[in-house]
Amino acid sequence: METRELKIEGAFAFTPPVFKDSRGLFSSPYQGHAFEAALGKPLFPVRQVSHNLSAPGVLRGIHYSATPPGTAKYVYCPKGRVQDFLIDLRVGSPTFGTWETAELDEDNCGAFYVPVGVGHAFMAMEEGSMVTYLLSGEYVAKNELAVDPLDPAIGLAVPTEFAPLQSERDLAAPTLAEAEKQGLLPAYEDCKEAEARLWP
Repeated sequence: METRELKIEGAFAFTPPVFKDSRGLFSSPYQGHAFEAALGKPLFPVRQVSHNLSAPGVLRGIHYSATPPGTAKYVYCPKGRVQDFLIDLRVGSPTFGTWETAELDEDNCGAFYVPVGVGHAFMAMEEGSMVTYLLSGEYVAKNELAVDPLDPAIGLAVPTEFAPLQSERDLAAPTLAEAEKQGLLPAYEDCKEAEARLWP
C-alpha cells in the first residue's frame, strides 16, 4: 500500500496494489496496517457504510457534517471513474481553503481519508461510477451541509468534459465566504476534538 500525506492537514491518500489476471482484479482499498502507520491509530469505529451511483457529469458536494458532532470518512471508487476532491473547510486550520484532487477509479482502487471538517466532492467521469464511504457517524439530515463546488474563490479544477449535473441542494449551497459569514463552517479546534473522540 502506498501512502501519501496531503497538503490538507490530517488528510491522506492510499493506493493499494492491484492484482489483475484474465478473471478480473483483486484489491484491498483499506488496509489497517497502512492506515495505522500513517495516522498512528486504527480506522475509526465504522458506524455506517454508504455508496452512490452517478452518471457522467454528476457533481456531488462539497459536502461536510456539522461539528459537533462531526464525521470522518474513508472513501474509494470500486466501479467507474471519478475526479475526487478534498477541501479544508475548518476555520482556523493551518490549511484552510486548501484543496487536493485525484482520480479514483476501479483500476487504481485508490482511497482518501477525509478528516472531520474537511469537505468532499467528486465529478463522475463514466456511467455508473460508484463512490463508497466508510463513515464514523450515521446520517442525520440536519447535520449534513454543503458549499458551492463551483465557487471561484475555492477554484476547484472541476473537469470540463461535461456540464455539471447537480442536486437542488448543491445548486443552492452557499459560497465559502457566505458559509463562513453565516457561521456554517466548523472550527478547526472543534474538528480536532471531535476527531479525537472517535477513538475511545
